[in-house]
Amino acid sequence: MNPLFSWIDSRTGIGAVGKKLFYQNIPGGPRWRYAWGSVVAFAIAIQFITGLTLWMSYSPSVQTAWESVNHLQNDVAGGWLLRGLHHYCAQILPILLALHLMQIVIDAAYRAPREVNFWFGLLSMQVVLLMALTGYQLPWDQKGFWATKVAMNILGIVPVLGKPLQTVLIGGSDYGQLTLTHFLAVHAGLLPAILVVLVGIHVYLSRRNGPAGTESKITRSSPYWPDQLFRNAVVCLALVGTLLYLIFRHHLSDPQAALGAELTAPADPSEPYAAARPEWYFLFLYQFLKLFPSSMEIVGAIVIPGLVMGIFFLMPFTGKSKTGAKMNIGFLGCLFVGIGLLTYSALSHDAHDPDYQFAVKAATQESERVKELAASPAGIPPGGALNLLRNDPLTQGPKLFSKNCASCHRFQGGDGMGRKVKDEVSASELSGFASREWIAGLLDTNLVASPRYFGATKFATGKMVKFVKTHVGAYNAEQKEQLQKVIAALSAEAGLKSQANLDKDQAPIIEEGRTLFSEAINCSKCHAFRVKDPDLDAPDLTGYGSRDWMIRFIKNPAHESFYGEHNGRMPQFGEKQILSDESIGLVVDWLRGEWYQPGQTNMAALH
Repeated sequence: MNPLFSWIDSRTGIGAVGKKLFYQNIPGGPRWRYAWGSVVAFAIAIQFITGLTLWMSYSPSVQTAWESVNHLQNDVAGGWLLRGLHHYCAQILPILLALHLMQIVIDAAYRAPREVNFWFGLLSMQVVLLMALTGYQLPWDQKGFWATKVAMNILGIVPVLGKPLQTVLIGGSDYGQLTLTHFLAVHAGLLPAILVVLVGIHVYLSRRNGPAGTESKITRSSPYWPDQLFRNAVVCLALVGTLLYLIFRHHLSDPQAALGAELTAPADPSEPYAAARPEWYFLFLYQFLKLFPSSMEIVGAIVIPGLVMGIFFLMPFTGKSKTGAKMNIGFLGCLFVGIGLLTYSALSHDAHDPDYQFAVKAATQESERVKELAASPAGIPPGGALNLLRNDPLTQGPKLFSKNCASCHRFQGGDGMGRKVKDEVSASELSGFASREWIAGLLDTNLVASPRYFGATKFATGKMVKFVKTHVGAYNAEQKEQLQKVIAALSAEAGLKSQANLDKDQAPIIEEGRTLFSEAINCSKCHAFRVKDPDLDAPDLTGYGSRDWMIRFIKNPAHESFYGEHNGRMPQFGEKQILSDESIGLVVDWLRGEWYQPGQTNMAALH
């Protein structure tokens, strides 16, 4: 191999470069604290390598960005590892930069002749943070989208240049296709090019001037190889170990947990995300801005951070004396303590904010749900994964119910989203509607007039309640047995998926119950059932609880087939165009428990 190396060296001079890199003397000998600069460079190298590979699998459009990241994360072998390394390294870099800055300030490594090197280091830190910010938008998921929107709103506060820069980055006034292409160009093109130049100059100047803090008492020196390189390698390996731990930590406690970085549901600009926060390393600024009224936000967002950076850039001059250097260390310590307290305050506030915690929980559920839908045989439609959620009864049903129905009705005692409702209940509980259990409760003398059914409605003293209390309450054993068969027959009209096997097993009972409905129990005096009778004024129970019946009822409960002129507060959601046909269908499918579940071959088969 020596002849080959000699031949290469004679043509390239690489041997001299290697000697310059590995055999340069370090004044004062190797130090562990000198490794911070190298580990920062190593972390940046990880970002460049993994970022380039991620770029190869990324498709920057509002219909394909999330989809391509999800594909990489869940379908490509090792994709989760690649994205996890990139994501968590970006999370750790601010900590590494802070430690490196602390080492520089403590050693007063900004003093002559290292002023320019220090300034280039500060500029490099700003570029790294900007790369993290712009990269956060690229997966086009809810968390990243809304967190970046918060940061862009802060950028818009900057006088003169703020609004134009905001418009250029967003690609106009609205977030969309151009937002992704612009952010990708900045994140993967412009900022890395600037960083390469800045870091290159920084490393060159660092090598040229050597480590600081030992000039006045140099007792020995030793080459970079092998002692300092060994220390650098140990710290870099510790970084790799930390990254792997972060990638695997959830999986270690829960084998079902996803590996790699978090990917929330696809971004939906039309649906505000109550848990929108900037990433943790900008969380202190988010909390800091709360201290200022809206008219003074520019002070907290621009003026004070600008002054802080100005103090850092002046440190080579203010820190020439020992007193000045100590003041710089004190300033840095106070700054870090302040950042830590603000970050803790933000996290503590969120931890005790029920609305925020609810939003996080809902976002997590949607994240898991969309991945479940994307992995279904139907796959992701051409319009993108967001349409999977928009057309999913399990996702949209509770939201629509909470917004349009929960002021009167309840679902499992709440608003359908798992929250308690402040308004008094004024209509029936709809969880389990049309099931055997639900109908049995309706015909129970102790429950029919309770808030679960008619107790809070104008029908609390109506004919139905009177019939149950006076007639059903007096049934003998034979009549009670007949009533159970009628309940089975009436519930079978719904065709609930959850009762499909039971309906099949009880087919003879159901058939007998249909006859008993009119002949024994005498419900046909008020209700039509499988036979039209325009003279009856109670709801027609043919197809009771079925998808078609429920859709027609929600569209127009005042129709003659239902309550007619006796309709109470129930809005005519379809007739009055309060809800679209699609929205009504989503609510109905959710109430009936009919949505895609893994193992089903076709979501359309539900209908």
